[in-house]
Amino acid sequence: MRRPPYGPRELGRSGVRVPPLGLGCAPLGNLYRALTEEQAQGVVRTALAAGARYFDTAPHYGLGLSEERLGRALRGHDRATYTLSTKVGRRLRPLAPGEQTAGEGFVDTPARARVRDFTRDGIRATLEASLERLGVDAVDIVYLHDVEDHLREVYETGFPALAELRAQGIVRAIGFGMNHSGVLARLVADLDVDVVLCAGRWTLLERTAFDDLLPVCARRGTSVVVGGVYNSGLLADPSPGAPYDYAPAPAGLLDRARRLAAVCERFGVPLKAAALRFPFGHRAVAAAVVGAATPRETAENAALFTRDIPDELWHTLVARGLLDPDLPLPLNE
Repeated sequence: MRRPPYGPRELGRSGVRVPPLGLGCAPLGNLYRALTEEQAQGVVRTALAAGARYFDTAPHYGLGLSEERLGRALRGHDRATYTLSTKVGRRLRPLAPGEQTAGEGFVDTPARARVRDFTRDGIRATLEASLERLGVDAVDIVYLHDVEDHLREVYETGFPALAELRAQGIVRAIGFGMNHSGVLARLVADLDVDVVLCAGRWTLLERTAFDDLLPVCARRGTSVVVGGVYNSGLLADPSPGAPYDYAPAPAGLLDRARRLAAVCERFGVPLKAAALRFPFGHRAVAAAVVGAATPRETAENAALFTRDIPDELWHTLVARGLLDPDLPLPLNE
C-alpha cells in the first residue's frame, strides 16, 4: 500500500500524535446491525494490517460492547504503537429488575443502561470502567460526549474534572465530541481544549463547521478530528433513499451528491475517496475517523485514502458551483 498523503499530526499542544485516518468503532457496538465476534475482530485486524493506529470508541457504542471488542482485538499489541480515544458523559450501570435496555440505534447489546453523569466522581468512574473494558492502563484522548443539552454541567463540573485528569497526567489530551459545530465552537473559545471530534459538519456537502468551528480552532490552536465524512451514507452511495444525517436525504442534497459523483467519475476518482480527502484542506484538521462494519469496508477506506486526486478535480467542483469558492481545498503541494 502506498504511503498516505498526510503524516501524523499533534493534537493541539498535547504531545499526542494521530495518523490521518482512524477507525471509528461505533459499528463494533452493533450499530444498526449485529456483528459476530469474528467480524468485529476482523475489522480491527484489517485496520491494523492497513496501518491504522488510531481507534476511537465510547461507552455509548453498544453499551460498552464496542470497548470490549476493541480491547480484545488489540490485546497483545504494543500499547505504545497505537492511539486510543474514548468518551465520558454517559456512565453505564446494570439494569434494574424489570428494566429494558434502550438501544439508541445499537442492537443485541449487553444488559446495561446509560446515565448522564458530568460529576467529577462520575467521570472518573466512567473512565475507569472504560479502561477495564478496553484492557489497558490508559487512553490517550478523552472526549466529553454529546454535551449540547448539558452545558451548565459541563462548565460547572464536567470539563473541570477532565482538565484535572489531564493535569494529573492520567489523560494526555481532552476535548469534546458531537455533531453540533456551533456548540463546539463556543466550548473551544471558552475552554482549554486540545481536540474536538466533529461529526458530519465539515464534508463535501456541509460547510457549517467552516463558518463557526474551524476559525476558532485555528485561532486557539485546537485540533479537529472529523467524523461522518460520508454524511451517514449519502456520500458513500448517492442512490434514491440514501441517508443523510440518519434520515432519508432531501431531494436537493441527493441531486448535489450525484453531481459530485459525476465530476469525480470524470476524473476516475471514487466519490468516497474525494469525501474522505476533502476535510484535510483546512489546516486545523488532524485526522478523520471512519467506521466500518466489515473487514472489506475497512480495507476499502484505507485504500481510498491513498488515492491520487488531481487538483483539477477540486477546481472543477468549484467551477460548477458544487463547492463554494471560499473553501480551502486539499491540493497537492
